[in-house]
Amino acid sequence: MLKSKTFVKKTRSGGVMKVVREHYLRDDIWCGSEVCTECKQESTVLQKDACMESSLCSYPHYLVPDTNVVLIPYFIYPYNSCSSRDTFIEREPGESANDRNDRAIRVAVKWYSQHLKTFESDTDGLKVVLLTNDQGNKQKAQDNGLLVYKCEEYVKSLIANPELVDRLALSSDDKSEITSSKVLFPEHFPLSRIQTGIKSGSFLQGTFRASRDNYLEATVFVQGEGEDSTEVLIQGLQNLNRAVHQDVVAVQLLPRSEWVAPSSVVLQDEGTGKDDEDAEEEEGNQLRTAAAEAARKPTGKVVGVIKRNWRPFCGMLNVSQIKESTRHLFTPADRRIPRIRIETRQASTLAGQRIMVAIDGWPKDSRYPNGHFVRSLGGAGEKETEEEVLLLEHDVPHQAFSQAVLSFLPKMPWAITPEDMMKREDLRPLTVCSVDPPGCTDIDDALHCRELENGNLEVGVHIADVSHFIRPGNALDKEAANRGTTVYLCGKRIDMVPELLSSNLCSLRSNVDRLAFSCIWEINHKAEILKTRFTKSVINSKASLTYAEAQMRIDDTNKNDDITKSLRGLNKLAKILKRQRIEKGALTLSSLEVRFHMDSETHDPIDLQTKELMETNSMVEEFMLLANISVAQKIYDEFPECALLRKHPAPPPSNYDILIKAAKSKEVEVHTDSAKALADSLDAAKVDGFPYFNTLLRILATRCMMQAVYFCSGMDSDFHHYGLASPIYTHFTSPIRRYADIIVHRLLAVAIGADTTYPDLMDKHKQSALCNNLNYRHKMSQYAQRASVAFHTQLFFKSRGILNEEGFILFVRKNAIIVLIPKFGLEGTVFFDSKDKVSPNIVFEEEGPTLSVEQHKFHIFDKVKVTISLDDSNIQHQKIRMALIEPVIPGVSVPAPDTETPAKKQKLDR
Repeated sequence: MLKSKTFVKKTRSGGVMKVVREHYLRDDIWCGSEVCTECKQESTVLQKDACMESSLCSYPHYLVPDTNVVLIPYFIYPYNSCSSRDTFIEREPGESANDRNDRAIRVAVKWYSQHLKTFESDTDGLKVVLLTNDQGNKQKAQDNGLLVYKCEEYVKSLIANPELVDRLALSSDDKSEITSSKVLFPEHFPLSRIQTGIKSGSFLQGTFRASRDNYLEATVFVQGEGEDSTEVLIQGLQNLNRAVHQDVVAVQLLPRSEWVAPSSVVLQDEGTGKDDEDAEEEEGNQLRTAAAEAARKPTGKVVGVIKRNWRPFCGMLNVSQIKESTRHLFTPADRRIPRIRIETRQASTLAGQRIMVAIDGWPKDSRYPNGHFVRSLGGAGEKETEEEVLLLEHDVPHQAFSQAVLSFLPKMPWAITPEDMMKREDLRPLTVCSVDPPGCTDIDDALHCRELENGNLEVGVHIADVSHFIRPGNALDKEAANRGTTVYLCGKRIDMVPELLSSNLCSLRSNVDRLAFSCIWEINHKAEILKTRFTKSVINSKASLTYAEAQMRIDDTNKNDDITKSLRGLNKLAKILKRQRIEKGALTLSSLEVRFHMDSETHDPIDLQTKELMETNSMVEEFMLLANISVAQKIYDEFPECALLRKHPAPPPSNYDILIKAAKSKEVEVHTDSAKALADSLDAAKVDGFPYFNTLLRILATRCMMQAVYFCSGMDSDFHHYGLASPIYTHFTSPIRRYADIIVHRLLAVAIGADTTYPDLMDKHKQSALCNNLNYRHKMSQYAQRASVAFHTQLFFKSRGILNEEGFILFVRKNAIIVLIPKFGLEGTVFFDSKDKVSPNIVFEEEGPTLSVEQHKFHIFDKVKVTISLDDSNIQHQKIRMALIEPVIPGVSVPAPDTETPAKKQKLDR
């Protein structure tokens, strides 16, 4: 049956439009109950003996939650144009949409109750129960003779599932109970006032970014046009005003006289969560003292929250000291998130567990937000649990690939077909080989170099043709686009594409035929490119080498086989290419990467050392860079509006302040007017008797850089890659582990006529949205990787007691120095203030920056000796602790501990 409703509507242009809304009323929608013999249903979803142990409902029953309990009710679909004839109702004059929905649910419950009564002999007292949190809806349901309970009272009545109570979001009554009577925070302005203020310029809108090191400080990033973006500093609890990391907020700038500088103090919220004025006043004093510096920044206060960015947070429960208390504080793993008050009756069970908690709200009279328990993740400190936490906290998609995704994988056994060969260049006779880190199974790239008859060289970069297996728009493609990148953790890899592709069919393993996308140049012996071509190909790699194996072949004068000659040719050209890049202003920066050696049985780290880079690392890098630049130019020439490119913005001059000061402290001058000026300064930076100085300076220069990002060429005008000194760049060489490269492969394939295009590929707006996700996933992947290294570093030091090591000061703070230990690629903080004992006399000078402790003055890059140990007193936030041994400062330095192992001591005693 068709039921229609017609009305007229005025358009924006002043015209009149006739609107017809149709509802198809059906009488064949089945009820889904096992007891029903009337409905023509193929399968049932509701059991005959539906009984949950409840002190309210001792009889079998079905639950119908209303829309304020869950977003979509089970039995009716008020917004669907197709409805049951028995439950369809029209909105009455003056009735709100919400009231109409509530009434529709009551009608559905009534119909369901009456429908089941017709089978009373079979139902054994089966009833239908409406759950609602709306008092008005509950009263109307009772007036209609319906069985109705508030969701909370029903959940609390469950006998067999008491833990479900902890999963209830706090009701307004509960919230008022666990807040104080004193208003701690200013009222948030209503959205209408915020919108008006933003429009007039009296408020600014931006993303709230809490500090990891100082819980009383944050910045709000206000997006502007081009380089007009700005950061507003927020300090103090009242000015932070209940904003949580990544919320979109409205801020009001304070008068210029109240602008301050970011604090140089490392300050963390480790109190017990008092709500009293004394604690807040003490915090304010600490902050004001910390911020009294010369270099002021725009400072403001949060006046409203435009969009909350709350998610379930991982962390641990701080069990209340009050006996029998059900209210406890939850400490998130992410230090940028405030502690959360939750109510739970499982505190004794959850103690020592990693759990997830969701925020329900943050009243103005509560020091902390209120929330509820979501689920347990496992024992804190256990490797599996900690790995799960870091993946969840960094939003890394890590679930198993779904059947829908796997259904698009090629059927095994797979082989290259004659049809494939017809469309590709057969490069299998070439001496192609791959060079990768040890243990690499997802081999993206391979290389070859051979001499041509005209005396020039032919060099080929051959990249796994992943886009052959992943076609646009299917479930496999969508999953790879969402994941964005493969995430490499210590001892584990979270693949972007299923293993059949990543480690098998796409991996350019040796001695098997593989599909590739090849970039081939004719190059003279001065490394000048004479010709470039791109082709889909079939290759057969002759060797899968590690960097060390490739280096040994190059260095062994007795070896002269085709693979070795190819490698030597590549290495020779790579050195020239690198020199040319550096002459153009490319930066050679430095960062310490560590490698863990794992126990084969326990998978615990047994050794930790910084990665050693060889010539062959640089050799591979040079040709990957060259391929990326060549492909970038080709796809931009063909598709100037929708090429997916990668750029590296030049840092703002202020980013270099710390680098210039650090160099100046050693009487070295650094010029930062351009990448070339910086590169030349770094090359010339030397200090007699301090060979490691140049490496330290490059490490510090790396910290000054901006993040490189993907972008769509039609949505931007600045393509320049600052670090590589290249006018254009993209990613083409790692499609197994980066989705950006798959898109670039598709663009290049269309450009050379090897594949067909599709609408999304040519839509610059969709390309730009894709770039935003890829940039986000890439950033989170880096953070997850660092977190994994930090966790395994803690495991490494856990069994080693206290170690003594030499290090260098990287940063000087008001109350601490940040020390780098080159041997382990490890950074740690030596604090000079203490809560437990009298702090030494400390003087911080911003200009240096220097820190005077008693009579000793610390500068950046000073050499120090420290103890390293693991502080596991807080199981959730275990830390690498450092204490100063040298220079010896009475009352500050600690004596060097005896770090010899008992076994070694015993040997020496003999």
